[in-house]
Amino acid sequence: MPASPISKIKRLNFAWETSDPFLVCVHHLDHYPQGNQQFGPAASLAGRDIGQDFSPTEEWRMYHGETVPGFPSHPHRGFETVTVVLDGFVDHSDSFGAAGRYGNGDVQWMTAGSGMQHAEMFPLLNQEGPNRLELFQIWLNLPKSKKFVPPHYKMLWAEQMSKILLTDSQGKSTRVTLIAGELNGVQAISPAPDSWAADPANAVAIWIIEMEAGAAWNLPAADPAVKRALYFFEGPALRAAGREIPAEHSAELQPDQEIPLQAGSGSIRLLLLQGRPIAEPVVQYGPFVMNTEKEIYQAFDDYRRTEFGGWPWDRNDPVHSRVAGRFARYADGTQEIKDR
Repeated sequence: MPASPISKIKRLNFAWETSDPFLVCVHHLDHYPQGNQQFGPAASLAGRDIGQDFSPTEEWRMYHGETVPGFPSHPHRGFETVTVVLDGFVDHSDSFGAAGRYGNGDVQWMTAGSGMQHAEMFPLLNQEGPNRLELFQIWLNLPKSKKFVPPHYKMLWAEQMSKILLTDSQGKSTRVTLIAGELNGVQAISPAPDSWAADPANAVAIWIIEMEAGAAWNLPAADPAVKRALYFFEGPALRAAGREIPAEHSAELQPDQEIPLQAGSGSIRLLLLQGRPIAEPVVQYGPFVMNTEKEIYQAFDDYRRTEFGGWPWDRNDPVHSRVAGRFARYADGTQEIKDR
């Protein structure tokens, strides 16, 4: 009997385990109440560990925010963040003066490279009702040759995202949103230029797969050299290659085999991550990801000395105008304006 193409089924926690070239994937799901005048929750914060509010038992969290939920200014070096906002909004500000607001299907692809600071705040714009937030932040490593590239960020707007609608023999549908990679001859928007994902030979794929109840779809085989994992983050039941995958679990996939997927009695959502490993030493300490401990010490020294360009904002948790729609303003002064 041939070996199963499904292995290492694991429970999903707040931070999901990933394989090279990925470092981690964090799933944020917060059911915030209505917002107040300061873009924070119109609710008491008493009893919360303000500045470190990550409790998994709460319906919503402030994270490192004190007034507005989110992540005030903090540094990064040596890797990339891919922030996929499924619902709600994120306000971006960074040490090079760039800024933006994105959400409801938008993706920010940010290369930290040689070093930058940024803030990621979650403004609660709706003052009349709830503010649901759901996003993935995926950390993608950079190879040694790219650790010190200039910092860069690029927006992949929801309206431009490549989406494929597939229908099975019973008329049931599967929709695949391509954040990175290629499927059935359709290519995702190009990532940031220095990304490991920018080279097609690395076969990086980041896909969101949505299947209606009872839908069937065969996930096509990939390059045998890649690492490939499926994350079942929403829905009642999934069958993969004849094996039941529990809800809120991940599974490693044999990349060179086609994987039949079957949704159960309700609709489901999956995240697929794959890529050719960088296969270099990884030394991580907090917000820095390098190849050696010496480079980590150097990152801390450089940050203390330069602050990676300083912080041009008047607060460490900037939020943008309530009436601003989705937009991106880059360090060179160019702008992209989108409707909310």
